[in-house]
Order: sequence, then C-alpha cells, then structure tokens
Amino acid sequence: MKRKHEEIVLGVDLDGVCADMYGRLREIAAEWFERPIDELPKEVTYGLKEWGLKGEDDYQSLHRFAVTQRDLFKSEKMIPGTRKYLRKLSDEGFRIRIITHRLYIHYFHAIAVQQTVDWLDENGIPYWDLCFMREKDQVGAHIYIEDTPKNIELLRNRGLYTICFANSTNTYIEEPRAKTWGQVYKLIKQREEYLRSKTE
Repeated sequence: MKRKHEEIVLGVDLDGVCADMYGRLREIAAEWFERPIDELPKEVTYGLKEWGLKGEDDYQSLHRFAVTQRDLFKSEKMIPGTRKYLRKLSDEGFRIRIITHRLYIHYFHAIAVQQTVDWLDENGIPYWDLCFMREKDQVGAHIYIEDTPKNIELLRNRGLYTICFANSTNTYIEEPRAKTWGQVYKLIKQREEYLRSKTE
C-alpha cells in the first residue's frame, strides 16, 4: 500500500498511553506491600504516594521487583483502542515512533527492552521506530502522545504539539487532551490538516 503521509511522525509513549502500567503496577504493589488490593486507590498522582510510597527509593524498589520478578512491561494490559487506532493511522501512512523511558534503573536494561518488544509484538502494535530515551523532544516527531506531566510540559515548552492522554496524574494539564484513543485519533487528524495546509 502506498504510504501517503509518511512525513508525519507520531511520537507515542507506552506506559499510560498504550499500556495500562498503573493498573498492573497496582496489582504488583498490593503483593509487594502485602495489602489487599482494594486498599490501593486507582486514582493516583505521579509518585504513587497514595499507595504508601515515600520517595524515589521506594519507587525504584517496587519497580525493580515489578520488572524483574513479575514481568511488568510484558504483563500490562493494552489500553482499549490502542491497536485499532495505531493500525488505522499506520495504514493511513503515519510513521509511528514508540518513545519510552524505561531504562532509568541500572543493570536490567536487557530485560526491560525484551519485555517491551515482546509486548508490542504480542499485542499487534504497529511501529517503525522504537526509542528508549528520556529526552523525548530529541526524536523528531511532529505529534506527541504523552501522559507524564513533566514530559508534556517539556515538549510543549519546546513548541512541540503534544496530546495529553488523560489520567489522574495529569488532571491539571491543559488541552489538547484525550481520554480515549478515539479522541486521540480525531486530534491527530485535525493536526494533520493543519500540517498539510502549511506545506501547500
């Protein structure tokens, strides 16, 4: 099939956008803390203090256990609509560039990378590029889909069009926002029209 809009690159985050990391991590945290899962609220803020985490060291300990012992990045559920709309966008010629910062704890990068690739393949997620990096503004995308507040703010401060995938950690982030992949798709198509109009 001829790719009509290959020049438009979508920078797509994984955790909280494609994969339900908070849902899976909540299950693992209940086990880690030996608490009933109902005691851990679903609505959380960045840092997960609602679950009893007291800082970065606590989070890293939980995260290391989740990835190395419970295959976090391979066992997350797909957020509904992810596959449907990314495949649709891919068929329409958009270049999908997965961008994730999963290599931030030392000495288990190979596990994190392998689980990520396995998850993408097992869930049938189309992509052309897979980037593991913190500086997401350096990957050269035209449209970003992101949920982490500090990343959204950084990208927007760089003048980069960024759709906030809405969840409880980013309620204060302004439009453009989307609660579903259907809404993401509509925002991308609107932005495509704008980008195409600038090149005509």
